[in-house]
Amino acid sequence: MVRTQIQVTEAQHRRLTRYAARLGISLAEAVRRCVDAQLDQDDTHPSRQERLRAALAVCGKYRDSSGETRVAREHDRHLDAAYGT
Repeated sequence: MVRTQIQVTEAQHRRLTRYAARLGISLAEAVRRCVDAQLDQDDTHPSRQERLRAALAVCGKYRDSSGETRVAREHDRHLDAAYGT
């Protein structure tokens, strides 16, 4: 392990202390778990910029081979038909 020193707010310290006590772990382990949870979440959820880039990459890429349709204007009716609500 790498030893490091950080500063947290008093509120963060209280929350971390309660979290560690509830789980029966050290404060250091609580911090490691919180860091891992956030990094895991960041790894599995693309950033807003990445989502925007992916959405723009497909805009206009797929066209209905039968020509222009009114799906965008009538989306509620189409969803109702598809899901039977």
